[in-house]
Amino acid sequence: MANIASQKKRILRSEREHEENRRLKSAIKTHFRRFESAVESGNGDSIETEHRTLIARIDKAVQKGALHERTGGRKKSRAARIRAGAQG
Repeated sequence: MANIASQKKRILRSEREHEENRRLKSAIKTHFRRFESAVESGNGDSIETEHRTLIARIDKAVQKGALHERTGGRKKSRAARIRAGAQG
């Protein structure tokens, strides 16, 4: 454990940031599963709704720094391919 006050604060801050990043990443995984189940069900409205919320979650995670920009782009591209396959 650190003896310096600023380092103690930094450790606490790092833990908070780590938990927030985990929440954001977990939410993306959850929405991806919901999106894939909507595609399997074939309901066009739910596919669009889930896709829109998934993209918003990915963008928010990239903006907050929980995901790298290219990782976010890759996930959005994958979601777009899945959506296009469902419509085609």
